[in-house]
Amino acid sequence: MAFCSLNRTFDLWSKVLTFENAQINLAFCSLNRTFASGMEEHKRLVSLDVLRGMTVAGMILVNNGSGDSFEMLQHSAWNGLTPCDLVFPFFLFIMGISCYLSMSKTQFVPTAPIIYKVVKRSVLLFVIGLLINWLGMAVWGDPLDFAHLRYFAVLQRIALCYFFVSMFTLFVNHRYIIPTIIVLLGGYSILLIMGNGYAEDASVNILGRTDLLLFGDDHLYHHTPIDPEGLLGTISGVAHVLIGFYCGKLIKTAPTIEQKMIGLFAVGIVCVLAGYLLSYGLPLNKCVWSPSYVLVTCGLASSLQALAMLVVDYTSCHPLYYRGFQVFGMNALILYVGSEVLAILFGRWGVSSFIYDALHLVIPSLKWCSLAYALTFVAINFVIGYVLYRKRIFIKL
Repeated sequence: MAFCSLNRTFDLWSKVLTFENAQINLAFCSLNRTFASGMEEHKRLVSLDVLRGMTVAGMILVNNGSGDSFEMLQHSAWNGLTPCDLVFPFFLFIMGISCYLSMSKTQFVPTAPIIYKVVKRSVLLFVIGLLINWLGMAVWGDPLDFAHLRYFAVLQRIALCYFFVSMFTLFVNHRYIIPTIIVLLGGYSILLIMGNGYAEDASVNILGRTDLLLFGDDHLYHHTPIDPEGLLGTISGVAHVLIGFYCGKLIKTAPTIEQKMIGLFAVGIVCVLAGYLLSYGLPLNKCVWSPSYVLVTCGLASSLQALAMLVVDYTSCHPLYYRGFQVFGMNALILYVGSEVLAILFGRWGVSSFIYDALHLVIPSLKWCSLAYALTFVAINFVIGYVLYRKRIFIKL
């Protein structure tokens, strides 16, 4: 009897230990799946950093050509599209993706701290843009000549679009993303048609007339027919960021990387085709930030993001091939702002002329010399970014 009892006891403990081992194995499997999921998320973000870095490096390149540069490195004079015209809209598209990925961590709940963060970031971006405009005016003229301070520029456009899109994501059901994009682009199209939006004269163009009425001629950009970052252009700018936001949702919710890439390519094809069809009535125009321009550039950006995923994430490309762009992407804002400040100071102190003249001694062609200077300036900013990257310093607002 005792022997049988002992056997039953051993059988019982054996079952308990087997159950515990099964539970431990299940826990380890769950941990492995969590780790793998985290790795997938990390790799997905790397591809976004790479595209962001390509965009920022491109912005610095096209903004800092010296002398007679190649046409492809110049903005279109009015209607049309050059590679130079892609960099800023790509950045807005990427900001839309980042906005979704960031806000999704808070479940898009409009709490007071989240709203405060959005408002604070928007104000800081706008103020930094104003300070850059002021610095350019101060080092070349009178630092107290606020009567001629330009109010809008790249960072101000980014700030306004970020604010409105963030508020939309917090307070509006996301099922209305696509209808909102259609309404914004449709309404803006009507505005352009009814208000001479393609007229190369600010006095008759509704976009130019609005800026002149609200801000005055002394506070606007004067190197194009209208201010390319004017107030009304923010309407299509918001739609632009919302398309990026929609792609961010696609990236977050698609279960596999293959489905993410297919979805992004599909968005890219649809937007490019729709944009070029629309361009027959509303030509591509960066200054106007036309609806056709929004669709084509978002489509190209979406396709390029899918390609970045294919190269960086899916095929596990060696980091050496994209590390340089990742350096720019991890500190995109500070490197862009720093490049603008450096460009102003280099111009005022004669550093730009010194470097360009030195390059011209060995590069007779003015166009190639301009490109060499732009690449040198990008390299200088890369060194700054690389130091920050190596020290794991990532500056964000």
